[in-house]
Amino acid sequence: MQLVEQSKRATYIGTGRRKSSVARVRLVPGTGQLTINGKSGELYLQFNPTYLAIAKAPLESLGLENDYDILVNTSGGGLTGQADSIRLGVARALCQLDPENRKPLKVEGYLTRDPRAKERKKYGLRKARKAPQYSKR
Repeated sequence: MQLVEQSKRATYIGTGRRKSSVARVRLVPGTGQLTINGKSGELYLQFNPTYLAIAKAPLESLGLENDYDILVNTSGGGLTGQADSIRLGVARALCQLDPENRKPLKVEGYLTRDPRAKERKKYGLRKARKAPQYSKR
């Protein structure tokens, strides 16, 4: 019975990516709870206030932090990449909720995907750019 009630509620979906992490975000009318991979957001993000603030930033900028629950499935990368991908997913879901939200979110920079990713290692080098020590003789 609970599944039927959940499916009747309006759900807004957004996908966010950052580095190698991907977050599939659903916004559901609720009380402002953050759930990531079935765990509470605080527990999953290790009670780090910075990560929690990043993940909830788009909602807070619009003043909707207590109106919607955030349900997230995320994979890949570390906590920083996942927090940033959640932020992008939430922002995209808010645009789906109301097209009027797009302008303030765009100004804040929440709709811009961060293109930085790990650079590939090149042959002849130790890492992407680190060369072996040069010996003159």
